[in-house]
Amino acid sequence: MNRKFIYIGCTVFAMSLFHAGGIQAQEENKDSLVNVAFGTVAQEDLTHAISTVNTSELTKKVNSSSSLVGLESLIGGYTGNVWGQGALVLVDGVPRSASNVRASEIESVSVMKDAAAVVLYGSRAAKGVILITTKRGKNEPMRIDVRGNAGINVPKSYPKYLDSDCYMTLYNEACRNDGLSPKYSASDIYNTAMGTNPYRYPNIDFYSSDYLKKAYYNADVTGEVYGGNDRTHYYLNFGMDYSNDLLKYGESKNAYNMRFNVRGNVDMTLASWLKATTNAAVVFTNQYAGRGNFWGTASTLRPNWFAPLLPIDMMDTSVAQIQEYITNSNHLIDGKYLLGGTSSDMTNPFADLLAAGYVKEKARMFMFDVSLAADLGSFLKGLTFKTSYSVDYTSYYSEAFSETYAVYEPTWSQVNGKDMIIALKKHNEDKKDPNEYVGKSTYDQTMTFSAQFDYARTFAKYHNVAATFIGWGYQTQNSADENHESSDYHRTSNVNLGLRASYNYNHKYYADFSGAVIHSAKLPEGKRNAFSPSVTLGWRISKEKFMENVKFIDDLKITASYANLHQDLDITDYYLYKGTFSKRTNEGFYVQWHDGTAGGWTPASKRGDNPNLGFITREEFRAGIDATLFNRLLKINANYFRQDTKGLLTQGSSSIYPSYFALSSNSTFMPWINYNEDRRSGFDFALSANKKFGDFDVTLGFNGMVYSSEALKRDELYDEDYQYRKGRALDASYGYVCEGFFQDQTDIDNHARQTFGTVKPGDLKYKDINEDGVIDSKDQIELGKNGWSAPPFSFGLNLTVKWKNFSLFAMGSGQTGSVDFKSSSYYWNRGTSKFSEVVWGRWTEDTKDVATYPRLTTTNGDNNYRNSTFWMYKRNYFRLNQVQLTYDFPENTFKGTFVRGLSVYCGGSNLLTISKERKHMELSTGSPQCRNFYAGFKAAF
Repeated sequence: MNRKFIYIGCTVFAMSLFHAGGIQAQEENKDSLVNVAFGTVAQEDLTHAISTVNTSELTKKVNSSSSLVGLESLIGGYTGNVWGQGALVLVDGVPRSASNVRASEIESVSVMKDAAAVVLYGSRAAKGVILITTKRGKNEPMRIDVRGNAGINVPKSYPKYLDSDCYMTLYNEACRNDGLSPKYSASDIYNTAMGTNPYRYPNIDFYSSDYLKKAYYNADVTGEVYGGNDRTHYYLNFGMDYSNDLLKYGESKNAYNMRFNVRGNVDMTLASWLKATTNAAVVFTNQYAGRGNFWGTASTLRPNWFAPLLPIDMMDTSVAQIQEYITNSNHLIDGKYLLGGTSSDMTNPFADLLAAGYVKEKARMFMFDVSLAADLGSFLKGLTFKTSYSVDYTSYYSEAFSETYAVYEPTWSQVNGKDMIIALKKHNEDKKDPNEYVGKSTYDQTMTFSAQFDYARTFAKYHNVAATFIGWGYQTQNSADENHESSDYHRTSNVNLGLRASYNYNHKYYADFSGAVIHSAKLPEGKRNAFSPSVTLGWRISKEKFMENVKFIDDLKITASYANLHQDLDITDYYLYKGTFSKRTNEGFYVQWHDGTAGGWTPASKRGDNPNLGFITREEFRAGIDATLFNRLLKINANYFRQDTKGLLTQGSSSIYPSYFALSSNSTFMPWINYNEDRRSGFDFALSANKKFGDFDVTLGFNGMVYSSEALKRDELYDEDYQYRKGRALDASYGYVCEGFFQDQTDIDNHARQTFGTVKPGDLKYKDINEDGVIDSKDQIELGKNGWSAPPFSFGLNLTVKWKNFSLFAMGSGQTGSVDFKSSSYYWNRGTSKFSEVVWGRWTEDTKDVATYPRLTTTNGDNNYRNSTFWMYKRNYFRLNQVQLTYDFPENTFKGTFVRGLSVYCGGSNLLTISKERKHMELSTGSPQCRNFYAGFKAAF
C-alpha cells in the first residue's frame, strides 16, 4: 500500500517537471497570507496568537542551516518552548523533526501559541505547534539559485584544571584534612613539576595542541531550481553540509559529519477544478568518529594517574616478559610505544582513539507527501475538498570496527642513573577482528492522513463566512535491533475530527468557533473520547467612526479566545488505568516456609485499578492586540495568556489514600488518578520599527515575554509549611541557605547539627530554617526560579541596516530573573576526580578570612556538594547570536550575461555573551562551545 502511494507520487512529480519547462507566467503574491492549522488566512484577519517568520526573506540577510533560525530573536513567547511548553513540530503539516529540513528549503515558520490556534490538531498539539512550510514554485521562467559557505569554529574556552604537581600537592592537603597520610611524596611532586620524565611522572593535559586543533571547519553548498506555468509549479532543493572535528588524535583525525539532501515540491493543475501536490525529500547523513568518550573523560581523569603511552626504549631489554609483550602486541604505536593503563583503567580515551577502532553512523530519511484539492463550486459555491497522505521512513545504523586491546601498568626504577621500566603488568588482551559489523540499527515510520471540506463565501459584500470540517491523524512506529533497544509495543497515534466555523463583518468584527473530537487508547474504555472546544472573538477598533480622527493609529485590532483542550501527552504510558501484580525477585514479598527451609517470592500488587482515569485538560484564556502606528512606522503585537493544566496524574500516596494502601516500598494498591493542577500565565510582545534616513533603511525589532507558573494543586505532605510546592513556581529551585564556612570546632559545636556526613572546619554551614537544632532536608527552601521551560523574562533583538547595496543584520536574545547552580564536576571537585582552578580559593587556616571554596577532602564531600546559596548564581545574560554583512552587486553588473544577481557576505554566530557570569556560561566540561566565523556567496541565474 505504501509503495503504491510512493510510486504514484514519484510519477506525478516526474510528469510535472516535464510539463513545467520554459513557460512564463506572472508571479503570485502570497505575502499577506499566514499559515494556520489546515489552511491560510490573510494577515489582517488573523485572530489567533500566531507569529510568523518569513524564513525565505530572513536567509537573504543571515546564513544558517537551522530550520528554526532566528525564532528567539524575532518572536515573543518562544524560548525553545512555546509559552513554557514543548510544542509539536510539523513540516508541511506532518509531524517531523525540525532537524530534517534545512533553512534553505523553508518559506516560513509559524509559531502557534494559543490553544485556539492548535485545537484542530488534537491531543498531540495541545502544548503548541511550530508549523514549518517549505518553498514552492511560482509562475515564472526557470530560475536557479546557488549558495556556498565556508566557516571556521573556534572554541570559546576550555576548562582550566590543575597540573599534576599542583593536583598532588592539594590532594596531600586533602589527605591531611581528613586525618590521612599524604599520598604523594615530595620527590614525586618535584619530578613531576620539573617535567623530568613525563612517562614516569605524567601530566596529562587533555586540552593541549597534542590532541586538539585550534579550530575546525565547516562548509555547505545549496542549489535551488524553481519556476512554473499556469499548469505546474516546481521547486527543487539540493544541498550538502560538511564539517570535521576538533580532535586530531588517532582515528579522530579522520572524523567528519556529512549531510546530503534533495527536496522536490510540485503543484499541478490537473483540471480547472482539480489540483495535485507532491513533495518528496531524501536526507542522507554520514558520520565517522573514533571510539572513546574523550570529552567526558577530560573532566574526570586525574592528570597524574597514568601515562597513556609507555616508550619501549625505556623498558629493560633484559626482562623476557617485557620483550614478549612488545613482540606480541597488536598495538605498538608508531613502533615506539605500548598503551598505558591500570587495573581500574583498562580503557582510556587515548588508547580508544589509537587502538579501539571506529564507528560510522548512517541515517537515511525519506519524506513523501501527496495531496489533491478539488473545487466543488459547481455543487456549492465556495466549497472545496482536500485530502493528503504522507509517509516518512527513517533508518539508522552504525557500521563499526572494534578491537579489544591490552594496556600495561609499569614498574619504574633507576637503572644506571636512568629511569627504566623493569616490569609490566598486563591488563586485558589484544583481540583483532578484521571485519566491520552493524553495531546498532533503528527504524521509524510515520504515516499521516487528512481529509477536509472548506467553505468560504462573502454575502452582501460585508459578511465573510468560512468553515472547515476535517479528519486528521498520524501514527509513528519505532523499532530497533533486539541487542540494543526494544521496540515500542504501542505506536504513537493521534486521531481526531475537527470543525472550524468563522465569521467576520467587513473585516471589523470577528467570531471563530473551533473544536476537535479526540481519541486516546491510553485511557480505559468509555473514557477514550473527548471534545475540545475553543471560541475566538476579534474587533478592529480602527474601523470605527470614533477612530476616524485618531491619525496616528493606522490599524488597531483586539482579540480574545477561550479554549479547553484535552490531551494525553502527560499520560506517560498505556494501561496506567489497570492494576498490576508482580512476583519477580525483589518486587513482591519473600515468604519463609513454615518448616524453616528457604521460602520464595509471592505476587504483590504494584498499583490499583482506576476505570475513571481521564484526559488532562488545558483550559486557557488569552487576550491580544495588534496595532500599526505612525504611518506604519511602528508595529505591535502582544498577548496576555493564562492556562490551567488540570488532571495531571499522581498515585495519591501523600494525601489522598491511607497509608495502608502501600504494603511496602515495592507494593501498593494505589491507582493513578487525575489530581494535580498547574498554571502558566504571562505576557508576550513583539515590536518592530522601520524608518528611512536618506540612503539608510533601518529596521529594529524587540520582542519578549514575562512568564510565571504556579502549582495550583498537589498531592503532597511535608512537615514544614514552607516546603509545600502548592502555590510555588513549577520551576522553583530548592536548596539550603549557606551561612559561610565553619571556622573552628567551637563554631561546629555551637551550630545546629548537620547530617550530611562528617563536618570539619572549612565545610559549609547551613541555616537552621525550622530551628529544630538539626540541618536536614526539612531546611531546604525555595531559592528562586530555574527557568527550565521559560525564564521570568526573556527577550530578543534584531536589527537590519541597509545602505545602498550593503546590508547589516544582527540578532540576539537574553533573559533575566532565573537562577541556577554551579554543580558540575568542574566546581564539585570530589575526592576521586581532578581539581579545577576554583580550588585555589579553598578554605585553610591561613585563608579562612578570604576563602571562596570549601576545604579539600578525599571524600565525596556530601556536606558541601549540594544545592545551596553558596553555589547559586543568577542566569541573567544577553547573547549576540549572529551578525552578517552582505553586499548585493548592482543589477546592471552582469547585464547581458546569464547571471541575474550576486551577493557576497561574511558573518559570525554565537559571538558574544554579556553577563556577570559570562565565563561560567561559556565554559563546558564536555565538547566546547564555539564561535563560528563564515563567508559565502549567493548567485542567481
